[in-house]
Amino acid sequence: MSNVDQPFIPEPALDRDCMTLSRHVLQQLHSFGAEAQDLSAIMNRIALAAKLIARRLTRAGLVAGALGFTGEMNVQGESVKKMDVYANDVFISVFKQSGLVCRLASEEMQKPYYIPENCPIGRYTLLYDPIDGSSNVDININVGSIFAIRQQEGLDEDGTASDLLQNNGRNQIAAGYVLYGPSTMLVYSLGTGVHAFTLDPSLGEFILSSENIRLPDHGSIYSVNEGNFWQWEEPLRDYIRYVHRHEGYTARYGGALVGDIHRILFQGGVFLYPGTVKKPEGKLRLLYESAPLAYLIEQAGGRASTGTQEILDVVPEALHARSPLIIGSKDDVALVESFIQDRARAVEERAARERSRIPQ
Repeated sequence: MSNVDQPFIPEPALDRDCMTLSRHVLQQLHSFGAEAQDLSAIMNRIALAAKLIARRLTRAGLVAGALGFTGEMNVQGESVKKMDVYANDVFISVFKQSGLVCRLASEEMQKPYYIPENCPIGRYTLLYDPIDGSSNVDININVGSIFAIRQQEGLDEDGTASDLLQNNGRNQIAAGYVLYGPSTMLVYSLGTGVHAFTLDPSLGEFILSSENIRLPDHGSIYSVNEGNFWQWEEPLRDYIRYVHRHEGYTARYGGALVGDIHRILFQGGVFLYPGTVKKPEGKLRLLYESAPLAYLIEQAGGRASTGTQEILDVVPEALHARSPLIIGSKDDVALVESFIQDRARAVEERAARERSRIPQ
C-alpha cells in the first residue's frame, strides 16, 4: 500500500493531556532536587484544597450550613461567611502533617497558624485568602482563592512572623489564584511565566490549558467599583472622567477580585481598587491579595502599583496591612498613574506660588 492510500491516523494528544500541575512545576524548575520536589508537593496540596473548596461550592445550595454568615467578625472587622471558615480550615487541614509548610497566614486569622511538627523540615510559609469575593457565594457568582509561597527566614521563635514585615513582595517564591467558575482554574507563577490549569473532573487533576500567558500592553477594559466615585481622591475621578469621554473603553466589574483579575490577565486592561479620602490605605490586604496578584501580573508582562509605588516594592507594616491597587496592562496602569502625578505636580506648583507670596 502506498502512503497515499494509507488512512490518516491522528497523533494522540497524550502529552498535553498528561501535563499535570506537579509535572509542570518540576519542568519549570528544571530540577528534580529536594527544593523542586517540595514546591511541587506544596502546589499539589494547594490544588487539593482547591478541589475540596470547588466541590463544596458546587453543592453549597444543597448542603446545610454552607451558605450565609456565622454571626462572627474576623480580624478585619468584617462579617464572616460560613464558606470563609470552611475554606480556611481546608487549607490548614491539607497542610497538616505534610512536612512542607511551617506556618500559614490568612486574612481570616489574626495570627499565623503554626504546624510545629512541620517546622523542623518545612521552611515555607503559605499566605492565602481562602475565599475572595465571599459576598458572591450566596448568589452563585464567581469567587476565588489567592495564595503566595514564601521562604521562612529565621526561627520565628516569638511567633510574630516578623520576617514577613521586613521583606517586600519580590521575596515571594510563587503566587497564584484559583477561580471557581463554570470550570475551576488554577493560575500560578514560579517566576518563570504565568500558566493556567483547568480541573478535569473525570481525572481529578488540574491539566495545563494555557502556558506563558502575556498581557497586551493596552486593553479596553477598566474594572472598578464606580459606586465609590465620590469617596476617591480627585486624580482617580479624573481618570474615570477621561475613560467616559474617550471611545474604546469598556467597564467590567464583578465584585470578586480573582474574577476581575482573571479577565484582565487574558484580555488586558486595568483593575483599580483605590483608597478613599477617609481610608487612603484602601481595602485590599497586601500580603494575601495585592502582592500575590502583583507577582503574577508582572510575570505576565503587566504592572501593579499603589499609584505612587510598585506594589512589589512595598514592605508591610503589619500582618494585615492594606494597600491601594492599580493593576493590569503596562500602558493602562501608567495612564492612571499619570493622573495622580499631574495632580501632585499641580498641588506642588500651587504651594510654591503661595510660598513665593509670603514676605521673607
